[in-house]
Parts: sequence; structure tokens; C-alpha cells
Amino acid sequence: MGAGVMKSGDDGGGRRRRRGRRANVMAEINITPFVDVMLVLLIIFMVAAPLMTVGVPVELPKTTANALPSDEEEPLTVTITADGLITIQNTETSREELVAKLQAIAAERTSDRIFLRADGANDWNTVAEIMGALNSGGFSNIGLVTDIATPSASNGTGG
Repeated sequence: MGAGVMKSGDDGGGRRRRRGRRANVMAEINITPFVDVMLVLLIIFMVAAPLMTVGVPVELPKTTANALPSDEEEPLTVTITADGLITIQNTETSREELVAKLQAIAAERTSDRIFLRADGANDWNTVAEIMGALNSGGFSNIGLVTDIATPSASNGTGG
């Protein structure tokens, strides 16, 4: 790749070298192509990473609450869409089957944490019913997922 020949000493310009002396081989690694490839891969992953988040599209309510700490186990997520459709992770589930499926999932998991994503168009009654079903299914640590909002004077103080 980048091998060259170095002169060993100055023997007077254009004179011939003696037979016993050979030129030293200079071996260098050219890392420029390697750095170029790594930068291209970095840019590809930076662009592709936000696109890899999959899920059910939901308009989450906005709050100023802090994020919950994460476990080593993949978090279980139940989503309620604006039209009342319920999904566990990415699998659609009816309200009648929800508790039975949650009990089966809870038997295989070590954590009792579950995240509830509810579209802001849902009424509180629907959200409360699903939270009751989550509790009946064996999950007592329920986290409500919201989007991040900037704090304002009208949020929470009522003033």
C-alpha cells in the first residue's frame, strides 16, 4: 500500500551504490481510507438510528415530568390509540383478551413494570379502565408515557 524506498546516506549525488548496501524499505500504513469509511458509516448510523424506533403512532400528552429509569429487561408497552385500539408492544389486542394476555406475559417476566401510552384524544375513563386491566394482569408498576413539554405558568399551578 504505502511502501517506499529511503536513501541510506549521501553517496555523492549521481554515483552508483555499492553492491553490498541495499536501500531500506519504509513501510507505512495509510489510514486515510479507513478514516473515510468510518466517517461514512458514522453518518449512516446517525441518520438511520432515529428511523429505527417502531411503534404505533400516538399523539401523547405533554408534561414536564422526568423520565423513569430503565431496567435491563426490554420495557413492555401497552398503547391506546385515538380510536380505542389497544396494542401490546406491536400486537393488537381486544379488551376482553387483554387481562389474559398480560397474565401470561407477567408469568414469564421478572419485572412488574409496564408503560402505558395513551393518545390524548382518549377520555380519562378509558385510560383508567386499561390501567385497572394492567393491574389485574399482574403489573403493579405502571408508567404513563408522555411527550416532553416546556414548563409554562398555565401548567399545573392554575394561576
